Amino acid sequence: MMLTLSLLKHVNRALCAGTGILLAATMITACSGGSSDGQSGSDSASGNAAANGENVQLNGSGASFPFPIYSKWFKDFSRKESGIRVDYQAKGSGAGIQDFVNGVVDFAASDAAMKEEEIAKVQKGVILLPMTAGEVVMAYNLEGVTELKLPRDVYPEIFLGKIDRWNDPKITAANPGVELPDTKITVVTRSDSSGTSYVFTGHLSAVNADFKSAVGQAKAPNWPNSANFVKAPKNDGIAAQIKQTPGAIGYVEYGFAKLTGLPVAQLENKSGAFVSPGPEAGIAALASAKFPEGNLPGTEIPNLIVWVTDPEGANAYPIASFTWLLVYADQDDQKAAAMQKLVEYMLSDEAQDQADSLGYIPLPQNVRAKVREAAQHIQ
Repeated sequence: MMLTLSLLKHVNRALCAGTGILLAATMITACSGGSSDGQSGSDSASGNAAANGENVQLNGSGASFPFPIYSKWFKDFSRKESGIRVDYQAKGSGAGIQDFVNGVVDFAASDAAMKEEEIAKVQKGVILLPMTAGEVVMAYNLEGVTELKLPRDVYPEIFLGKIDRWNDPKITAANPGVELPDTKITVVTRSDSSGTSYVFTGHLSAVNADFKSAVGQAKAPNWPNSANFVKAPKNDGIAAQIKQTPGAIGYVEYGFAKLTGLPVAQLENKSGAFVSPGPEAGIAALASAKFPEGNLPGTEIPNLIVWVTDPEGANAYPIASFTWLLVYADQDDQKAAAMQKLVEYMLSDEAQDQADSLGYIPLPQNVRAKVREAAQHIQ
């Protein structure tokens, strides 16, 4: 197993900063003896190697949101399937989509799915498969504050820079008995093109008209140009920055907050209830997801892109999303067979049952059935 160079550098920086963040096995690439020669996973050489009884190499890149669980799955799969090796680099959804469009990977991953114009650029065809789901949480660093409630008219204003002190009357009113400091709020946002940002800003845009007009939903939002806003790359970078910055708040996938021990805010949902993230709250959020009828434009491939920007339900955590595996419809026969095996493993009970412990939401059986149907188009 090998650490990707960029990830190794980032982990070293985090440790030198005293964050103490090690995501254990999740912070490794998911290959078992993957290639280090820098060649693209789309190179037909690995397909020819498979025909000679050697290994098939599947190279992917993209979202950091599912990186901990994908790392575990890919490593376990590579151990089970001795003839197939999977390597994945977490570099952000935007970068993953670009790699996929450019054809330099065998698959990609994105929390922002793909836009129609992006799909049209892929000559080999696109299959978008929701493989897991998670919650985007607001992690914070406030000494002595183990429980924090943020109303839905408050947290968008924090990320607009309109509420910039922890003892703001709107925050203190929601947290009676909690001693909140008279200090500036440091807001930590993503520095890279990110599906997590896309999901997060989509929710904030849905619940706050000012946020929608000033920032809007985007993979790389234009955040307020304010001294108390700082940026960090990927989910683990956000977590590290929060951990080392007293008074900070930022958005990360729940699994990263869980693995690093960061406290997370209870958010007020559409029903007016303050809800903590977790498997039950996440499942309740996704229960209202309705997959579209029909296929992706111009194809016979089922459309499995669905968003839940502000879910209904008293028990629903307000920010949750599926995350997608991006796969070519037309590819080398050896790699197509290997990819079908990988997808089937990711849908298995063995894999999906690991979701909860890693901070993700297992896919319901009806969603797995839809993914299996779509995966039949991998050829």
